[in-house]
Amino acid sequence: MTDAHIDTYYKSRFVFNKDRDIVWKEIIRFLKPFLKDAHTILDLGAGYCDFINNITAQKKIAVDMSPELSRYAHEGIQLVNSLATDLSAVSDASVDVVFSSNLLEHLTDDELVTCLSEVKRVLKKGSLFITMQPNYRLAYKTYFDDFTHKKVFSDESLKGFLVAQDLTIVKYWKKFLPFSLKSRPSVVPVHPLLIRAYLHSPYKPFAGQMLFVTRSM
Repeated sequence: MTDAHIDTYYKSRFVFNKDRDIVWKEIIRFLKPFLKDAHTILDLGAGYCDFINNITAQKKIAVDMSPELSRYAHEGIQLVNSLATDLSAVSDASVDVVFSSNLLEHLTDDELVTCLSEVKRVLKKGSLFITMQPNYRLAYKTYFDDFTHKKVFSDESLKGFLVAQDLTIVKYWKKFLPFSLKSRPSVVPVHPLLIRAYLHSPYKPFAGQMLFVTRSM
C-alpha cells in the first residue's frame, strides 16, 4: 500500500480501539504454551502493537510499514518500519516465534511467497510461525468489506499454502474469534473471563477467524 492507502486504511478499517488490548491479553494467555520458551518474538504487521506490547520475551521485534509504529510500541521493542516482504533488518535464524494477525490476506501471491521466505529465514530451525487470519469459509459475506484484501484463504487453502512453504502444521483452529472487533461488541462482550471462555469453548458462534501454529523445518 502507498502512504495514502495506509492513512485511509487506519482511518476507515483499522481504527484504534482500547478494548482491543483486553482481547489481546486473552489471546496471548491462550497462546502461552507456544510462547513460554521463546527468547525472541517478532510481530509481523504489528499495527497498534497489541500483541507485542503484551507478551513477555527477552527480545521483542515489531515490524510494520505504518509511520505511526513508534507511537504505539512500548519502550524496549525493536522497531522495523518495513513491508512484511522485507525483514532484512533481522538476522538469519535469530527468532524463536514469528506471529502475524490479519496480514497474509493483504498480500499478492508473489508477496506471500517472499514474505514466508523471509519468515523462514529469520526463524531458528524448528521454531514457530503463528498466524491468525479471517477464514473465508466462515466470513465470506463480509470478507471483502475490507478494500485492502487481495487474497482469499479458507482453513483448507491456508493449510495447503503453509505446507507448500515447507512449514509443518503443529495445530490449528478453524474457528477462533469473530471476524473483527467491529462485530465483536454484540457477540462477545469485552470482559476477560468471557473472552477466555469463548477462546476455549468448542462452540464458537459468529467465529470468522482461524488460528494456525506451524513449525519451520
